[in-house]
Amino acid sequence: MTRRPLGHESSGPTQTTAPPIEIRRSSRRRRTVSARMEAGTFVVLMPVGLRPEEEQGHVDTLLARYQRSQAKQRLATEDLAGRARLLSQTYLDGRARPTSITWVTNQQHRWGSCSPATGTIRLSTALDGMPSWVVDSVIVHELAHLLEANHGPRFKALVRRFERYDEATAFLRGVSFAQGRSVGDDDAESDIETG
Repeated sequence: MTRRPLGHESSGPTQTTAPPIEIRRSSRRRRTVSARMEAGTFVVLMPVGLRPEEEQGHVDTLLARYQRSQAKQRLATEDLAGRARLLSQTYLDGRARPTSITWVTNQQHRWGSCSPATGTIRLSTALDGMPSWVVDSVIVHELAHLLEANHGPRFKALVRRFERYDEATAFLRGVSFAQGRSVGDDDAESDIETG
């Protein structure tokens, strides 16, 4: 049976670019620093007299918090269940049926994880902004765990039905390396770990 790539190149999460930033200093403010979006500009309100490095620290912290919030909202609207069904149908003959598939923020060392006993799949929000074929490879990997819990020959045969699986694994290993995370010499596919 010939497998074709799925035709949704832009269906993966997308990275948020930083909006324009404006700093407003006020002599009325004594200690508090806050931020809000105004007409597409990230406005940071802070007291007068802070050192430039203090200001930059506040801007960085508040902007990172805002971007995480936006990413979480964006990812929450994605139809992961539908995407997983389509990938299962296309590459695993529809046999892998997760009970749930969700984005999580607490996976620091894995791109995805699966609990075969419960059918639960979790994807790391660290995948945000990666190409859709890379995200799809992680989903296929975790779907395959619903059929084969280990990384044996049958598991490898299942995941390699996704024609860009090896390329995606290499991509994720490169990202892990670039982020300074350890990349083990053992099986590169082992739960698509980041180290």
